[in-house]
Amino acid sequence: MKSSLPKVALIGRPNVGKSTLFNRLVGKQLALVHDLPGVTRDRREGRAKLGDLKFDVIDTAGLDDVQEDELSTQMWTQTSAALEEADIILFIIDVRAGLTVLDEYFAHIVRKTNKPVILVANKAEKETSASISGEAARLGLGDVVPISAAHGQGMADLYDALKPYMDSFEGNADENTIIETDLTDKPLQVTIIGRPNVGKSTLINYLLGQERLVTADQPGVTRDAIAVDWQYKGRPIKLIDTAGMRRKAHVQDKLEKLAYQDALRAVRYAQITILLLDHETPLAKQDAIIANQAIEEGRILLIAVNKWDLVEEKKKYLDDVIYKLSKTLPQVKGIPCIPITAKTGANVEKLLDQALQIYDLWNTRLSTGRLNRWLQDIVSYHPPPIVGRTRLRIKYISQIKTRPPTFVLFTSKSKEIPESYIRYLLNDLRKTFQLPGVPIRIHVRSSDNPYIKKN
Repeated sequence: MKSSLPKVALIGRPNVGKSTLFNRLVGKQLALVHDLPGVTRDRREGRAKLGDLKFDVIDTAGLDDVQEDELSTQMWTQTSAALEEADIILFIIDVRAGLTVLDEYFAHIVRKTNKPVILVANKAEKETSASISGEAARLGLGDVVPISAAHGQGMADLYDALKPYMDSFEGNADENTIIETDLTDKPLQVTIIGRPNVGKSTLINYLLGQERLVTADQPGVTRDAIAVDWQYKGRPIKLIDTAGMRRKAHVQDKLEKLAYQDALRAVRYAQITILLLDHETPLAKQDAIIANQAIEEGRILLIAVNKWDLVEEKKKYLDDVIYKLSKTLPQVKGIPCIPITAKTGANVEKLLDQALQIYDLWNTRLSTGRLNRWLQDIVSYHPPPIVGRTRLRIKYISQIKTRPPTFVLFTSKSKEIPESYIRYLLNDLRKTFQLPGVPIRIHVRSSDNPYIKKN
């Protein structure tokens, strides 16, 4: 069931502080913030709280001169969609810059929506209400609310301006209760990762059946990690689009560094990561680095080769990917590699079905009895090595957690057991219990000898 909360759209020209206010309202650093204008391109939504008011807030691309290029047109389309969805509009101006022709032009557009509009004057740390109100009156949007989103000033005044509109909405009228899905139906987080311009946003747009995310032929269009709610076969899913991840050594620009860190954060909190490959390059070095970061975080990883219709030597391409995966990620065997064409949706359903299948394996919990019967058989077949004059003794194994499946192996000398033998056990455990493509962790511990008296 969806929330009955009102939607509040943050509207204004570039660099007036919309994303800073968005982060302030949601209580997290979700949107990228930078002095460079035009950082935000897609619209981003979040659950906001201001005092006892709860609402959904939408951050939007900065309203700029309407240009003819495809990227600007798509950004304007996203902002227009936010205006259409919104119940309340916060029209934000920059006090330091003063009113501009663009402010007046877009104030006219906002007025034509016939929706409640609150004029917010940001960056007003040193300005008086009287000096701001005089100039802002030209916009014809009523009283102005001076704030400083960066410093949290003026939030009480913003609360007072929002409160009369909020009281009419179900969810804020009754002690601001929120109607949400049951905790057992929390959405599955699926993050799409990859190098710039491989088609991540195109894939999500196809899944949603609409141009929800800005796309273009040029690399670096996506900057924020944008989350969009969706359903697949009745299962709630949160799709997360990320900025293209170039080699870290090549990332010099501060904005790109922020986008890179935002993408890593999206991987960290996802359950499933889909690494999208370029159709011309089978698993480049940067792809292997990105894949390894997902595995290190214990996330499920699937490989999708986009624009498969353009690949000429298809078998050779897949063979190259599988070979490189075996060399770069030997700790995770059986990672699925699925060719797709995001634009037409070819094979996309197969990719999603595979993802859900591995997700179930990722949640696997094995009984201690089954594990130790397996351990006894495998150790009998291939005993651990001799260290010094005695053979290492492996006593028992137990699973301590899922997501990813994590095991503790108790031995006589934990520091002496070779890494190669741990890999041998891990690979056989994966094969025996049918856990292909699932990251597995084995921790080695020493168990005390009960016949040695302790002081």
